[in-house]
Amino acid sequence: MRKIELSYSIKERITERATERAGTAPASAHAMLRNPMMDVLHAVRACGSISAAARRLGFSYRHVWGQLKQWEAELGQELIVWERGQAALLSPFGERLLMAERLAQARLGPQMESLRAELERAFALAFEPEITQAGSEVLTLYASHDHALNALQDMARQGADGSGLHLDIRYCGSVDAIRALNEGRCVLAGFHTQPFADATSLSARTYRPLLKPGTHKIIGFARRVQGLMVAPDNPLKLHDMRDVARLQARFVNRAKGTGTRLLLDELMVQAGLDPIDITGFDAVESSHAAVAHAVASGRADVGLGTEYAARNQGLGFVPLTDERYLLVCLKAALETPGVQRLLALLSGAKWQAALNALPGYASDHSGEVAAMKRLLPWWKSPTV
Repeated sequence: MRKIELSYSIKERITERATERAGTAPASAHAMLRNPMMDVLHAVRACGSISAAARRLGFSYRHVWGQLKQWEAELGQELIVWERGQAALLSPFGERLLMAERLAQARLGPQMESLRAELERAFALAFEPEITQAGSEVLTLYASHDHALNALQDMARQGADGSGLHLDIRYCGSVDAIRALNEGRCVLAGFHTQPFADATSLSARTYRPLLKPGTHKIIGFARRVQGLMVAPDNPLKLHDMRDVARLQARFVNRAKGTGTRLLLDELMVQAGLDPIDITGFDAVESSHAAVAHAVASGRADVGLGTEYAARNQGLGFVPLTDERYLLVCLKAALETPGVQRLLALLSGAKWQAALNALPGYASDHSGEVAAMKRLLPWWKSPTV
Protein backbone atom coordinates (compact mmCIF):
# COMPACT_ATOMS: atom_id res chain seq x y z
CA MET A 1 0.00 0.00 0.00
CA ARG A 2 1.35 3.44 -0.96
CA LYS A 3 1.79 6.20 1.60
CA ILE A 4 -0.35 9.33 1.10
CA GLU A 5 0.75 12.75 2.35
CA LEU A 6 -1.68 15.69 2.41
CA SER A 7 -0.79 19.32 1.80
CA TYR A 8 -2.59 22.59 1.10
CA SER A 9 -1.93 25.90 -0.63
CA ILE A 10 -3.14 29.43 0.07
CA LYS A 11 -4.47 31.38 -2.91
CA GLU A 12 -6.47 34.48 -3.65
CA ARG A 13 -10.15 33.59 -4.04
CA ILE A 14 -11.13 33.92 -7.73
CA THR A 15 -14.20 32.73 -9.57
CA GLU A 16 -14.16 29.50 -11.53
CA ARG A 17 -15.52 31.43 -14.53
CA ALA A 18 -12.47 33.71 -14.50
CA THR A 19 -10.16 30.70 -14.34
CA GLU A 20 -11.93 29.07 -17.28
CA ARG A 21 -11.68 32.30 -19.32
CA ALA A 22 -7.93 32.31 -18.69
CA GLY A 23 -7.76 28.80 -20.15
CA THR A 24 -5.80 27.40 -17.21
CA ALA A 25 -8.45 25.33 -15.45
CA PRO A 26 -7.41 21.67 -15.34
CA ALA A 27 -9.97 18.90 -15.78
CA SER A 28 -9.78 18.35 -12.03
CA ALA A 29 -10.47 22.04 -11.25
CA HIS A 30 -13.49 21.17 -9.12
CA ALA A 31 -11.54 18.69 -6.96
CA MET A 32 -11.47 19.53 -3.27
CA LEU A 33 -8.03 17.95 -2.82
CA ARG A 34 -5.47 18.54 -5.57
CA ASN A 35 -2.47 16.51 -6.71
CA PRO A 36 -0.10 17.72 -9.48
CA MET A 37 0.20 14.26 -11.05
CA MET A 38 -3.57 13.86 -11.22
CA ASP A 39 -3.89 17.34 -12.74
CA VAL A 40 -1.46 16.35 -15.51
CA LEU A 41 -3.18 13.01 -16.14
CA HIS A 42 -6.60 14.69 -16.30
CA ALA A 43 -5.23 17.26 -18.77
CA VAL A 44 -3.53 14.68 -21.01
CA ARG A 45 -6.68 12.57 -21.06
CA ALA A 46 -8.80 15.60 -22.00
CA CYS A 47 -6.40 17.13 -24.56
CA GLY A 48 -4.90 14.03 -26.20
CA SER A 49 -1.38 15.44 -26.25
CA ILE A 50 1.30 16.38 -23.74
CA SER A 51 1.95 19.77 -25.34
CA ALA A 52 -1.74 20.73 -25.21
CA ALA A 53 -1.95 19.51 -21.61
CA ALA A 54 1.08 21.65 -20.72
CA ARG A 55 -0.53 24.74 -22.26
CA ARG A 56 -3.78 24.08 -20.42
CA LEU A 57 -1.96 23.85 -17.11
CA GLY A 58 0.26 26.88 -17.81
CA PHE A 59 3.53 24.89 -17.88
CA SER A 60 6.18 24.27 -20.51
CA TYR A 61 6.23 21.01 -22.45
CA ARG A 62 9.66 20.26 -21.00
CA HIS A 63 8.42 20.68 -17.43
CA VAL A 64 5.42 18.36 -17.90
CA TRP A 65 7.49 15.75 -19.77
CA GLY A 66 10.10 15.79 -16.99
CA GLN A 67 7.43 15.44 -14.32
CA LEU A 68 5.84 12.47 -16.09
CA LYS A 69 9.18 10.69 -16.36
CA GLN A 70 9.95 11.39 -12.68
CA TRP A 71 6.56 10.03 -11.55
CA GLU A 72 6.93 6.93 -13.73
CA ALA A 73 10.34 6.24 -12.19
CA GLU A 74 8.96 6.69 -8.65
CA LEU A 75 5.90 4.51 -9.25
CA GLY A 76 7.66 1.90 -11.36
CA GLN A 77 4.97 1.93 -14.07
CA GLU A 78 4.30 3.98 -17.19
CA LEU A 79 1.57 6.62 -17.06
CA ILE A 80 1.36 7.66 -20.71
CA VAL A 81 1.29 5.61 -23.92
CA TRP A 82 2.65 7.84 -26.67
CA GLU A 83 4.25 7.56 -30.09
CA ARG A 84 5.40 10.41 -32.31
CA GLY A 85 2.55 11.57 -34.51
CA GLN A 86 -0.05 9.77 -32.40
CA ALA A 87 -2.40 11.03 -29.67
CA ALA A 88 -1.11 10.62 -26.13
CA LEU A 89 -3.16 8.14 -24.12
CA LEU A 90 -3.12 7.17 -20.48
CA SER A 91 -1.75 3.73 -19.81
CA PRO A 92 -4.05 1.19 -18.12
CA PHE A 93 -2.24 2.03 -14.87
CA GLY A 94 -2.79 5.76 -15.45
CA GLU A 95 -6.50 5.15 -16.02
CA ARG A 96 -6.72 3.14 -12.80
CA LEU A 97 -5.01 5.97 -10.91
CA LEU A 98 -7.56 8.48 -12.15
CA MET A 99 -10.44 6.16 -11.28
CA ALA A 100 -9.07 5.68 -7.75
CA GLU A 101 -8.63 9.44 -7.36
CA ARG A 102 -12.21 10.13 -8.49
CA LEU A 103 -13.50 7.55 -6.03
CA ALA A 104 -11.54 9.13 -3.17
CA GLN A 105 -12.82 12.60 -4.10
CA ALA A 106 -16.40 11.33 -4.22
CA ARG A 107 -16.23 9.46 -0.92
CA LEU A 108 -14.33 12.12 1.02
CA GLY A 109 -15.87 15.24 -0.51
CA PRO A 110 -17.97 16.23 2.54
CA GLN A 111 -15.06 15.79 4.94
CA MET A 112 -12.67 17.70 2.66
CA GLU A 113 -15.17 20.53 2.29
CA SER A 114 -15.37 20.83 6.09
CA LEU A 115 -11.58 20.74 6.38
CA ARG A 116 -11.14 23.45 3.73
CA ALA A 117 -13.69 25.71 5.41
CA GLU A 118 -11.99 25.26 8.79
CA LEU A 119 -8.56 26.07 7.33
CA GLU A 120 -9.94 29.21 5.64
CA ARG A 121 -11.49 30.31 8.91
CA ALA A 122 -8.20 29.76 10.76
CA PHE A 123 -6.12 31.69 8.21
CA ALA A 124 -8.62 34.56 8.20
CA LEU A 125 -7.02 35.50 11.54
CA ALA A 126 -3.86 36.36 9.59
CA PHE A 127 -5.30 37.79 6.38
CA GLU A 128 -8.37 39.61 7.74
CA PRO A 129 -7.63 40.50 11.39
CA GLU A 130 -9.94 43.53 11.32
CA ILE A 131 -12.88 41.29 10.38
CA THR A 132 -12.16 38.43 12.76
CA GLN A 133 -11.53 40.83 15.64
CA ALA A 134 -14.90 42.46 14.92
CA GLY A 135 -16.49 39.14 15.71
CA SER A 136 -17.36 37.05 12.66
CA GLU A 137 -20.17 34.79 13.84
CA VAL A 138 -19.73 31.01 13.92
CA LEU A 139 -22.67 28.60 13.71
CA THR A 140 -22.12 24.88 14.19
CA LEU A 141 -24.37 22.83 11.97
CA TYR A 142 -24.64 19.03 11.83
CA ALA A 143 -26.28 18.10 8.55
CA SER A 144 -26.94 15.56 5.87
CA HIS A 145 -24.57 16.35 3.02
CA ASP A 146 -26.04 18.68 0.44
CA HIS A 147 -24.38 20.66 -2.35
CA ALA A 148 -26.57 23.70 -1.71
CA LEU A 149 -25.20 23.84 1.83
CA ASN A 150 -21.69 24.09 0.40
CA ALA A 151 -22.83 26.99 -1.80
CA LEU A 152 -24.49 28.64 1.21
CA GLN A 153 -21.32 28.23 3.24
CA ASP A 154 -19.31 30.07 0.58
CA MET A 155 -21.85 32.90 0.28
CA ALA A 156 -22.15 33.28 4.05
CA ARG A 157 -18.38 33.51 4.44
CA GLN A 158 -18.14 36.48 2.07
CA GLY A 159 -20.61 38.60 4.06
CA ALA A 160 -22.37 41.54 2.45
CA ASP A 161 -21.25 43.85 5.27
CA GLY A 162 -17.70 42.47 5.37
CA SER A 163 -18.21 40.70 8.70
CA GLY A 164 -19.05 37.27 7.32
CA LEU A 165 -20.72 34.27 8.88
CA HIS A 166 -18.82 31.03 9.29
CA LEU A 167 -20.92 27.89 9.01
CA ASP A 168 -19.03 25.13 10.77
CA ILE A 169 -20.71 22.22 8.97
CA ARG A 170 -20.22 18.67 10.24
CA TYR A 171 -21.66 16.23 7.72
CA CYS A 172 -23.46 13.10 8.88
CA GLY A 173 -26.79 11.36 8.29
CA SER A 174 -30.08 13.20 8.78
CA VAL A 175 -31.02 11.17 11.85
CA ASP A 176 -27.58 11.60 13.41
CA ALA A 177 -27.73 15.35 12.73
CA ILE A 178 -30.92 15.83 14.75
CA ARG A 179 -29.50 13.63 17.51
CA ALA A 180 -26.44 15.89 17.64
CA LEU A 181 -28.77 18.88 18.08
CA ASN A 182 -30.59 17.13 20.91
CA GLU A 183 -27.29 16.29 22.59
CA GLY A 184 -26.14 19.93 22.56
CA ARG A 185 -23.36 19.52 20.01
CA CYS A 186 -24.78 22.20 17.69
CA VAL A 187 -27.49 24.86 17.41
CA LEU A 188 -28.68 23.81 13.94
CA ALA A 189 -29.27 20.49 12.19
CA GLY A 190 -30.04 19.77 8.53
CA PHE A 191 -32.25 16.93 7.34
CA HIS A 192 -34.43 16.08 4.35
CA THR A 193 -37.78 14.38 4.00
CA GLN A 194 -40.70 13.96 1.62
CA PRO A 195 -43.05 16.85 2.38
CA PHE A 196 -46.30 15.06 1.67
CA ALA A 197 -45.72 11.67 3.29
CA ASP A 198 -48.60 10.78 5.60
CA ALA A 199 -48.47 10.67 9.39
CA THR A 200 -48.00 6.89 9.45
CA SER A 201 -45.08 6.91 7.01
CA LEU A 202 -41.64 5.64 7.91
CA SER A 203 -40.25 9.20 7.63
CA ALA A 204 -42.83 10.51 10.10
CA ARG A 205 -42.24 7.64 12.52
CA THR A 206 -38.46 8.17 12.35
CA TYR A 207 -38.27 11.94 12.71
CA ARG A 208 -41.23 12.59 15.03
CA PRO A 209 -39.55 11.23 18.21
CA LEU A 210 -36.45 13.36 17.51
CA LEU A 211 -38.19 16.69 16.92
CA LYS A 212 -39.35 18.62 19.97
CA PRO A 213 -41.94 21.38 19.35
CA GLY A 214 -41.16 23.23 22.58
CA THR A 215 -37.41 23.20 21.93
CA HIS A 216 -37.04 23.29 18.14
CA LYS A 217 -38.12 25.52 15.28
CA ILE A 218 -38.07 24.50 11.62
CA ILE A 219 -36.35 26.79 9.09
CA GLY A 220 -37.08 26.37 5.39
CA PHE A 221 -34.01 25.84 3.22
CA ALA A 222 -34.64 24.24 -0.18
CA ARG A 223 -36.60 21.80 -2.26
CA ARG A 224 -34.61 19.26 -4.24
CA VAL A 225 -35.25 16.26 -6.49
CA GLN A 226 -34.19 12.72 -5.66
CA GLY A 227 -34.32 9.85 -8.10
CA LEU A 228 -32.46 7.07 -9.88
CA MET A 229 -28.95 7.88 -11.06
CA VAL A 230 -28.34 5.74 -14.14
CA ALA A 231 -25.93 5.49 -17.07
CA PRO A 232 -26.42 8.10 -19.82
CA ASP A 233 -29.59 7.46 -21.86
CA ASN A 234 -30.77 4.97 -19.20
CA PRO A 235 -29.86 1.80 -21.16
CA LEU A 236 -31.76 -0.50 -18.78
CA LYS A 237 -34.88 1.69 -19.04
CA LEU A 238 -35.27 1.91 -15.28
CA HIS A 239 -38.20 4.03 -14.11
CA ASP A 240 -38.74 3.03 -10.47
CA MET A 241 -37.62 0.60 -7.78
CA ARG A 242 -39.84 -2.14 -9.18
CA ASP A 243 -37.82 -1.99 -12.40
CA VAL A 244 -34.59 -2.14 -10.39
CA ALA A 245 -35.80 -5.33 -8.68
CA ARG A 246 -37.36 -6.91 -11.78
CA LEU A 247 -34.27 -6.44 -13.95
CA GLN A 248 -31.85 -7.28 -11.12
CA ALA A 249 -29.95 -4.07 -11.82
CA ARG A 250 -26.84 -3.68 -9.69
CA PHE A 251 -27.79 -1.17 -7.00
CA VAL A 252 -25.57 0.87 -4.68
CA ASN A 253 -27.09 1.98 -1.38
CA ARG A 254 -26.54 4.56 1.35
CA ALA A 255 -25.83 3.85 5.00
CA LYS A 256 -28.46 3.49 7.72
CA GLY A 257 -29.17 6.79 9.45
CA THR A 258 -28.98 8.83 6.25
CA GLY A 259 -32.04 10.57 4.89
CA THR A 260 -31.57 8.95 1.50
CA ARG A 261 -31.55 5.45 3.03
CA LEU A 262 -34.75 6.36 4.83
CA LEU A 263 -36.24 7.54 1.53
CA LEU A 264 -35.23 4.27 -0.13
CA ASP A 265 -36.87 2.25 2.65
CA GLU A 266 -40.01 4.34 2.14
CA LEU A 267 -40.02 3.78 -1.62
CA MET A 268 -39.51 0.05 -1.17
CA VAL A 269 -42.42 -0.20 1.25
CA GLN A 270 -44.60 1.62 -1.26
CA ALA A 271 -43.45 -0.78 -4.01
CA GLY A 272 -43.93 -3.88 -1.85
CA LEU A 273 -40.23 -4.79 -2.05
CA ASP A 274 -37.87 -6.38 0.48
CA PRO A 275 -34.07 -5.90 0.68
CA ILE A 276 -33.54 -9.38 -0.76
CA ASP A 277 -35.27 -8.22 -3.95
CA ILE A 278 -32.54 -5.64 -4.68
CA THR A 279 -29.20 -6.80 -6.06
CA GLY A 280 -26.52 -4.86 -4.19
CA PHE A 281 -28.75 -3.67 -1.36
CA ASP A 282 -25.87 -4.16 1.11
CA ALA A 283 -23.33 -2.31 -1.07
CA VAL A 284 -23.06 1.07 0.67
CA GLU A 285 -21.44 4.37 -0.32
CA SER A 286 -20.99 7.43 1.86
CA SER A 287 -22.45 10.27 -0.23
CA HIS A 288 -24.50 11.17 -3.28
CA ALA A 289 -21.26 11.87 -5.16
CA ALA A 290 -19.85 8.46 -4.25
CA VAL A 291 -23.01 6.71 -5.44
CA ALA A 292 -22.85 8.69 -8.70
CA HIS A 293 -19.21 7.69 -9.13
CA ALA A 294 -20.08 4.02 -8.62
CA VAL A 295 -22.59 4.27 -11.47
CA ALA A 296 -20.29 6.33 -13.70
CA SER A 297 -17.41 3.88 -13.24
CA GLY A 298 -19.59 0.87 -14.07
CA ARG A 299 -19.40 -0.70 -10.61
CA ALA A 300 -23.17 -0.32 -10.32
CA ASP A 301 -26.08 0.19 -12.70
CA VAL A 302 -28.17 2.46 -10.52
CA GLY A 303 -28.31 4.30 -7.22
CA LEU A 304 -30.65 6.67 -5.43
CA GLY A 305 -29.50 10.28 -5.15
CA THR A 306 -29.93 13.91 -6.06
CA GLU A 307 -30.30 15.26 -9.56
CA TYR A 308 -27.35 17.57 -8.91
CA ALA A 309 -25.00 14.64 -8.19
CA ALA A 310 -26.17 12.79 -11.30
CA ARG A 311 -25.76 15.79 -13.61
CA ASN A 312 -22.36 16.58 -12.10
CA GLN A 313 -21.13 13.12 -13.17
CA GLY A 314 -22.73 13.27 -16.61
CA LEU A 315 -25.24 10.54 -15.71
CA GLY A 316 -28.86 10.03 -16.67
CA PHE A 317 -31.45 10.81 -14.03
CA VAL A 318 -34.97 9.48 -13.41
CA PRO A 319 -36.84 11.74 -10.94
CA LEU A 320 -38.82 9.88 -8.30
CA THR A 321 -39.77 12.45 -5.68
CA ASP A 322 -39.36 16.01 -4.48
CA GLU A 323 -38.21 16.48 -0.94
CA ARG A 324 -37.68 19.36 1.44
CA TYR A 325 -34.28 20.01 2.91
CA LEU A 326 -34.93 21.70 6.24
CA LEU A 327 -32.95 23.17 9.09
CA VAL A 328 -33.89 22.55 12.72
CA CYS A 329 -32.84 25.29 15.13
CA LEU A 330 -32.91 25.49 18.89
CA LYS A 331 -35.74 27.89 19.70
CA ALA A 332 -33.52 29.58 22.29
CA ALA A 333 -30.91 30.37 19.60
CA LEU A 334 -33.26 32.07 17.12
CA GLU A 335 -32.51 35.61 18.30
CA THR A 336 -28.73 35.21 18.42
CA PRO A 337 -26.76 37.35 15.92
CA GLY A 338 -25.46 34.34 14.00
CA VAL A 339 -28.88 32.80 13.40
CA GLN A 340 -30.34 36.18 12.51
CA ARG A 341 -27.62 36.68 9.88
CA LEU A 342 -28.33 33.23 8.50
CA LEU A 343 -32.07 33.90 8.25
CA ALA A 344 -31.43 37.20 6.45
CA LEU A 345 -29.14 35.44 3.98
CA LEU A 346 -31.58 32.59 3.32
CA SER A 347 -34.49 34.93 2.68
CA GLY A 348 -32.47 37.27 0.44
CA ALA A 349 -32.84 37.46 -3.34
CA LYS A 350 -29.14 36.76 -3.96
CA TRP A 351 -29.20 33.39 -2.20
CA GLN A 352 -32.52 32.32 -3.67
CA ALA A 353 -31.30 33.11 -7.21
CA ALA A 354 -28.15 31.07 -6.60
CA LEU A 355 -30.21 28.19 -5.22
CA ASN A 356 -32.63 28.16 -8.15
CA ALA A 357 -29.67 28.00 -10.55
CA LEU A 358 -28.49 24.66 -9.13
CA PRO A 359 -29.72 21.59 -11.10
CA GLY A 360 -32.56 19.91 -9.24
CA TYR A 361 -32.97 22.65 -6.61
CA ALA A 362 -35.61 25.30 -5.96
CA SER A 363 -36.20 27.85 -3.26
CA ASP A 364 -38.88 26.63 -0.86
CA HIS A 365 -39.76 28.72 2.22
CA SER A 366 -36.07 29.66 2.39
CA GLY A 367 -35.35 31.50 5.64
CA GLU A 368 -38.91 31.10 6.94
CA VAL A 369 -39.17 30.11 10.60
CA ALA A 370 -42.18 27.88 10.99
CA ALA A 371 -43.99 25.51 13.27
CA MET A 372 -43.53 21.79 12.61
CA LYS A 373 -46.92 21.27 10.98
CA ARG A 374 -46.42 24.05 8.43
CA LEU A 375 -43.36 22.57 6.70
CA LEU A 376 -43.95 18.97 7.79
CA PRO A 377 -47.59 18.25 6.87
CA TRP A 378 -47.25 14.73 8.27
CA TRP A 379 -46.47 16.18 11.69
CA LYS A 380 -48.80 15.18 14.46
CA SER A 381 -48.13 15.54 18.12
CA PRO A 382 -47.83 12.14 19.84
CA THR A 383 -50.51 13.32 22.27
CA VAL A 384 -53.10 13.98 19.56
